[in-house]
Amino acid sequence: MLNNIGLPGLLLIAVVVLVLFGRGKISSLMGEVGKGITAFKRGVKDSSDDIETAADVNRDHPRQVPGEAARDVTPHTAPGQPVSSQPAPGSTVPGPQTRDRT
Repeated sequence: MLNNIGLPGLLLIAVVVLVLFGRGKISSLMGEVGKGITAFKRGVKDSSDDIETAADVNRDHPRQVPGEAARDVTPHTAPGQPVSSQPAPGSTVPGPQTRDRT
């Protein structure tokens, strides 16, 4: 329905609106729209600044996660000895899966 308005239709609508509301009312309405756009941009900028500030605070002071403290899991071997790839005796670590090829 509105796809076929074209330039002459838009000009006619603009003239009708101008006659109905008058130049002063349209001018004040556009001023209010401009103030609204400015307030919106200011709000977006303030919220993005708040997000950046919060990100900087989190980067400077990492959050402490409750739970078990970190522990050293490095195998302890004497210098020069190779680290065995076999699990320790009595360990419950599963080994590689093998298939019977018969």
